[in-house]
Amino acid sequence: MPTDPKGRLEPGYERHMFVCGHERPEGAVRPSCARRGSLELMQAIKRTAREAGMVNIRVQKSGCLDFCEFGTTAVIYPEGVWYTLEGEDAVAAMVHHLQTGERSENHQMSIDPDEP
Repeated sequence: MPTDPKGRLEPGYERHMFVCGHERPEGAVRPSCARRGSLELMQAIKRTAREAGMVNIRVQKSGCLDFCEFGTTAVIYPEGVWYTLEGEDAVAAMVHHLQTGERSENHQMSIDPDEP
């Protein structure tokens, strides 16, 4: 039986973050997260988590998460918390959630049911 090169004893992660990396063409009707710098944010989150010594988490690019109108989109599991990654403190807030499971109210995605 093979062994995990990272020394894990079972598959999975304590927390798993998906950051939308979808890029629509220039002039598309809907916005896209990659054009807003989502991949750079993802790299900063990964780097900060690694520097903090976090090993049982995963941060990765996803395809379209279909909420691009709300800003750069991400979701963290197992909590299933959806985020809009905006502002200078987004990286630290996401790393904090990944480390502790505590939600960042300032970055949680909010959908207004009265907006068209």
